[in-house]
Amino acid sequence: MTTIKTLPLVQDGIIITAAGGPDVLHATRLPVPVPGPGEVLVRVAAAGVNRHDCNQRRMGPSYDPNPVPGLEVSGIIVALGEGVPQTRLGERVAALVQGGGYAQYALGPAELALPVPEGLTLTEAAALPEALFTAWFNFFDVLRLRPGERVLIHGGTSGVASLAIPALTACGYEVFATCGNARKCEAAIGFGARAAFDYHASDLAARVKGATGGHGVDVILDVSAGAHLAKDLEMLAPDGRIGHLSAGGGKLLEVPLRTLMAKCLSITGSLLRPLPLTRKRVVAEQVRREVWPLLGTQVRPVIAATFPLLDAAAAHAAIEQGEHVGKILLTVDAGQ
Repeated sequence: MTTIKTLPLVQDGIIITAAGGPDVLHATRLPVPVPGPGEVLVRVAAAGVNRHDCNQRRMGPSYDPNPVPGLEVSGIIVALGEGVPQTRLGERVAALVQGGGYAQYALGPAELALPVPEGLTLTEAAALPEALFTAWFNFFDVLRLRPGERVLIHGGTSGVASLAIPALTACGYEVFATCGNARKCEAAIGFGARAAFDYHASDLAARVKGATGGHGVDVILDVSAGAHLAKDLEMLAPDGRIGHLSAGGGKLLEVPLRTLMAKCLSITGSLLRPLPLTRKRVVAEQVRREVWPLLGTQVRPVIAATFPLLDAAAAHAAIEQGEHVGKILLTVDAGQ
């Protein structure tokens, strides 16, 4: 292992102590991890808070071998595992990690730690990895989005949508969104959505089809565990596809097969974390090539709120209230 300087042996971190609400998140002292082959150790400036973290907390410590939640961080590389170029020491990065982000130091594969784009702070950079990897993988790998197709994203002010909408718009796609109220619809339009609709509307499908000249949308990204499935099938154009990001605790979908067959529709979904590293490396390279040049200029992360690391329980409570627009972050050492 190569390091910038001698590292501490222990660090502050947050662990999940039981299955339950935000109160089961406890601060504790943890050993500083040591990078293995192909890994980097990041001194964390900020960590993203995601619904996956909340789901992991509700399931409890037995759900995951790593009791420290957190799938994305920003910070400075302070140690390298075998095989990682020495030139990466000291690099400012935004990194996708396999858990462990709610701490002062986090491990991650070197290929999934991308340089912080010019024009963004280290804190802002923590909002990038999970959202952009998720959006790119789902739209272009799982859903096979093609030039000229129209997109609709449910939950248009989520961390994923607040980056996916401007990124897809900058790439020339027409993007629509749904949100839970007028304030959020306005925010989604501010991100670049062609139009945004209240997903409570009984005539949602008709509104979407009207906004697309009767064609409908070609691809839908759904974070609602199929809550709008009947309307989705109606608003989809022939050969349309739906991609799910939430399993809703194992929810079962009832699908009208005749509609599915008549329009040649596809319903699929994905989970980013279980993907093998080989696939994540490909996604990382695509995101770096296609999206990274847009960041800091055409695309900026929207930060809804920041909480100190030790207030992780308050951050979880805020994300579960669902009133935020954009990304919620934990700040760890933002003064780096």
